[in-house]
Amino acid sequence: MRILLSNDDGYFAPGLAVLAATLTHHGHEITVVAPERDRSGASNSLTLDRPLMVRQTPGGFHYVNGTPTDCVHLAVTGLLPQLPDMVISGINHGANMGDDTVYSGTVAAATEGFLLGIPSVAVSLANVQQENFQTAADTIAGLVARFAEKPFPEHVLLNVNVPDVPVDQITGYEVTRLGRRHKAQDTVKTINPRNQTMYWVGAAGAAQDAGPGTDFHALAHGRISLTPLQLDLTRYTQMGLVEDWLSQ
Repeated sequence: MRILLSNDDGYFAPGLAVLAATLTHHGHEITVVAPERDRSGASNSLTLDRPLMVRQTPGGFHYVNGTPTDCVHLAVTGLLPQLPDMVISGINHGANMGDDTVYSGTVAAATEGFLLGIPSVAVSLANVQQENFQTAADTIAGLVARFAEKPFPEHVLLNVNVPDVPVDQITGYEVTRLGRRHKAQDTVKTINPRNQTMYWVGAAGAAQDAGPGTDFHALAHGRISLTPLQLDLTRYTQMGLVEDWLSQ
């Protein structure tokens, strides 16, 4: 299979290297197009105010001075001679669960592949310690093999989170919904040497909706979480309310 790999941690990230090596070992044709630096939290942003450059490392990875979405968009719409069979984004350094998916550049890269008509997967190692990238890489290799043998019957965008444990400690797979987090922690204010106030975005809130069936619950019990995502943001239940509000 022809697979396009990207991420939001940058082309130098160890998770990306492990995933590329693993998929290559399984006989897949791999192309890596990733950001030139860490673009975590970039979400689905496109760079429209300046031109983009694509460069290549001695090892063959391509890197772009743009966002994760830029990387996949450029690869699919002009850089690659043939369309990939899959787009895979990751392995992200840390979980992308619940509300995280709205901000995640990892999920955004996979989303761009999905929007361009290609089956896409975002994969994250759900621990900041980042000790077991091979577990996540083997997980994705298994999913790719399943897809090659039996293609998914519908257009699909999967968000996969893998516990940061050795593969023999994984307790299974679970198809989940996104959980929810509490409100993010307050913005952190600091004063720089010029006596100017500086701001840091606060850390994500703790899990709020983390019961059975959620991605948070699956990871807490040692299972790999697979969440199919969709992009229709319409809140259908409020369409009638808005119409009534306008007519009053």
